[in-house]
Amino acid sequence: MTQETYIFASHLDLAQHIRKESAGLLQARLSDSLDLEAQLKQAHWNVKGRDFFQLHELFDKLHGEIEDLTDTLAERITTIGGIADGRVQTTSAKTTLYEYPLQAKGGAAHLKAVAAALAEFGKHLRADIDKAAAIGDADTADVFTEVSRAVDKQLWFVEAHLVEE
Repeated sequence: MTQETYIFASHLDLAQHIRKESAGLLQARLSDSLDLEAQLKQAHWNVKGRDFFQLHELFDKLHGEIEDLTDTLAERITTIGGIADGRVQTTSAKTTLYEYPLQAKGGAAHLKAVAAALAEFGKHLRADIDKAAAIGDADTADVFTEVSRAVDKQLWFVEAHLVEE
């Protein structure tokens, strides 16, 4: 059985078909957020250049924040009766984020790659807010809103480093 097809019984006052659809939306974003965690560590470990320390710390801070948001998504899946699938194989197969550029080394290259990943993640989160609301799951829509708001703020922090004076 897969997460997309199995929902545990629950006394939660959401119909099983709503919980099943919401779990699918949440799982898609869980795969993205796990990929984003890995991309942020990739940037953290490999950034080079004049702004190394500042960016090294920034990427690590962003990773910690995304890790917390990942937990929020996974816990909502299990709250509504789904199975949160955080396996590497699932993440690799299901992520919608761009592949992180392995050859990125300087600060600007890492900032651009991280900004692209955050923007893509945020775009999908905003679409899922509307989808969850349309099926009648206001709480899942609220979770997507919470995560989206945090990701937008992270994107702002990253893009602020890309502005040239």
